[in-house]
Amino acid sequence: MPNSEKSLYSIAELAREFAISTRTIRFYEAKGLIAPNRVGGTRVFSRRDRARLMLILRGKRLGFSLREISDYLGLYDADPAQKSQVELLHNLVSQRLDKLEQQQRDLTTTIRELREIRQQAEDQLADARKPARSA
Repeated sequence: MPNSEKSLYSIAELAREFAISTRTIRFYEAKGLIAPNRVGGTRVFSRRDRARLMLILRGKRLGFSLREISDYLGLYDADPAQKSQVELLHNLVSQRLDKLEQQQRDLTTTIRELREIRQQAEDQLADARKPARSA
């Protein structure tokens, strides 16, 4: 049965599925982002926990802070219509895009400047290699 069809997961199964450590999952649990049930001393994760973990990992991959991810996940539970969640998502994504686009412009400028400096250095080295001219 594919993992997405199961109803309960162990921490090891989720770690394997998402290629993360069990320590990472426990960290997200400690931060209150996921809340597995316990059977004895064993963590048992639901489909909801798995879905939240997917959202956490996607958020991290896209560069969102744990605070932003936490706010987003918190709205999911507080607003069944998800209007607030979608509005927050829109704002977070817009801010992240603005930041990345600015970084892209900065990188383009830096790359251009470095290429110019490299060309100047190459020109100076080529001139230094030329034999001195006699008068």
